[in-house]
Amino acid sequence: MRFKLIRKIIAGWLLAACVVLAFGAGRTEAKDMKIEIQLLWGTTNSTSPNPNYKEVEPDVRKKLKDLPLKWNKYFLVNRKMIVVPPNKTVKEPLSEKCAIEVKNAEHSTVEVTLYGKGKDLLTRTQALPKGEILALGGNAPNATSWLVVLKRIE
Repeated sequence: MRFKLIRKIIAGWLLAACVVLAFGAGRTEAKDMKIEIQLLWGTTNSTSPNPNYKEVEPDVRKKLKDLPLKWNKYFLVNRKMIVVPPNKTVKEPLSEKCAIEVKNAEHSTVEVTLYGKGKDLLTRTQALPKGEILALGGNAPNATSWLVVLKRIE
């Protein structure tokens, strides 16, 4: 009799723990994402195509070097910082011809849409953990490229 009572008490505790985990304690509150966006110009030339463009920071350069890209120099054209609330989308112009739309899809995932000359160029959904980068790009005239690099700050 006593054993059955102890078993019922333990079963009740386990059930209560499962309910708490399923409906509250196991959930984390969705957070804003702070993302740095960089518009870059990639080239095999040793100098910048524009004297106002400066070389990218070493951490971004290192990550780009690890990718199978043919360019070995990257110059910063523009930099923006955005904050994207959970399940919200932020659209940000990067140049006269380029804009980006970033959706915080939660669980460290972003949905990114690039626009060029007003047209939707590409959309990509991917995890973007804090400190990591996501690079998207395309070819440009004279064997150069443009890249948009997103770096999650928070």
